[in-house]
Amino acid sequence: MRALTVTLCAVVAVAAIWGIAVSAGPSPTLSDGTSRFPIKRPPDPRERHLVNLRQLTDGIQNAEAYFSFDGKRLIFQSTRTPYECDQIFTMDLEGHDVHLLSTGLGRCTCSYFYPDGKHYLYASTHLGGPACPPPPDMSHGYVWALYPSFDIFLASLDDPTPHRLTDTPGYDAEATISPRGDRIVFTSLRNGDIDLYTMNLDGSDVRQITHEVGYDGGAFFSPDGSKIVWRASRPRPGPEMDEYKQLLAQGLIKPHSLEIYVANADGTDVHQVTHNGAANFAPFFHPSGKKLIFCSNMADPKGRNFDLFLVNLDGSGLERVTYFDEFDGFPMWSPDGKTLVFCSNRFNAGPHQTNVFLADWVD
Repeated sequence: MRALTVTLCAVVAVAAIWGIAVSAGPSPTLSDGTSRFPIKRPPDPRERHLVNLRQLTDGIQNAEAYFSFDGKRLIFQSTRTPYECDQIFTMDLEGHDVHLLSTGLGRCTCSYFYPDGKHYLYASTHLGGPACPPPPDMSHGYVWALYPSFDIFLASLDDPTPHRLTDTPGYDAEATISPRGDRIVFTSLRNGDIDLYTMNLDGSDVRQITHEVGYDGGAFFSPDGSKIVWRASRPRPGPEMDEYKQLLAQGLIKPHSLEIYVANADGTDVHQVTHNGAANFAPFFHPSGKKLIFCSNMADPKGRNFDLFLVNLDGSGLERVTYFDEFDGFPMWSPDGKTLVFCSNRFNAGPHQTNVFLADWVD
């Protein structure tokens, strides 16, 4: 699999997912001044759920593209000239009208629109310094970095000045918002382990909702806001637990075994959905609320071939959705359930690229 760059959000994110250099890519316009986007792409006949596949970005690093609540825009992270690491951008569903939403400083990840369509949140390291933080130390093997300077910020299309929502020592990121428009769920290291928390849209009334030792992150709410889905590690007592704690003390984790979990929105009634021992992440609820889509390397557990899979909430009915032989991830349905957005290495113009795709969804 080619390397791709994403951060800790919907994977923590396959976090600077496999950390690489970035190019600005080709011009977004043709010689006659018209846009290159969207680029229609031929379907894979095995991918029966995906129709009318179109590509919205090309030649640069793009990840974690999520719909606004009215389904008219996407917010996403991208590394592109003149920025050296991920910043937050928005675009319409044609790949047009692209605007920078973050400060241009530090590393950014995990962006999400508020229900009003004007405000948005994202995580950024810019208060820790204007430069991109250094990549994690891979002498420990493949690890993700939990940068302690990550905090969650609120801004708006009218005033992009970031207002801090979290102000505690350690990593705060991976935030998404309930369709009810009342709570944010996010990941934090504030109590010494990596757990899920919820808070009001203004950052008040913070509540811890996971308590087991291990990484908990990348959570999303169900369509009715009553449940959450997320990825988690549960290290076993002994050498596995010792390694987890030793790496955590250095702000690192190994993402080799993550399972998908579902619970009520307040953290009660937890149950494990997957049991495959693979790297499962980026889960999202099907519009029915009865299924999940998620990214996994279960078909290539020792490699980096990640595909999308559907599964019922009880773990039954597993179905493979994508068959590309490198990376497909970060799926999300539009609010009306008719369109799937995801990010992929498919149709790359060069190595080490990840792009945003839309497809009409067929159940």
